[in-house]
Amino acid sequence: MTTTATANEKVLYTANVHTTGGRERGVARSSDGRIDLKLSTPGGPGTGTNPEQLFAAGWSACFEGAIGHAARKLKVTLPTEMAIDAEVDLCNADGAYFLRARLNVSLPGLKHEVAQELVDTAHETCPYSKATRGNIDVTINLV
Repeated sequence: MTTTATANEKVLYTANVHTTGGRERGVARSSDGRIDLKLSTPGGPGTGTNPEQLFAAGWSACFEGAIGHAARKLKVTLPTEMAIDAEVDLCNADGAYFLRARLNVSLPGLKHEVAQELVDTAHETCPYSKATRGNIDVTINLV
């Protein structure tokens, strides 16, 4: 499948990762050498990570960036203790696999209404949130 860029679109970055062996005994390496890791089945034997953990790490990092972007626009100072705990479930129903996710966002010291506005704005702008919207069940909790 090929996508075509629009006239006003600008590619900011392209990640290149080569994976062999899949989730059971795989290896994933990025073209720049920053990622070189083993893959393992979730909960199974092996010392590697799994795609669900990688997805959770990527989404939570991106979401934190989106919160920062929202905070700058709203002129809100973020707490240094801000944290996101991402939970990604690999599920199966009737032989079909699917994902479900929760982002548990901690913004200590901010008024609840301000924190909620930041989280809601981030969920609208984060590329991972956009990619999953309507595709998987997502819950965002302000903790």
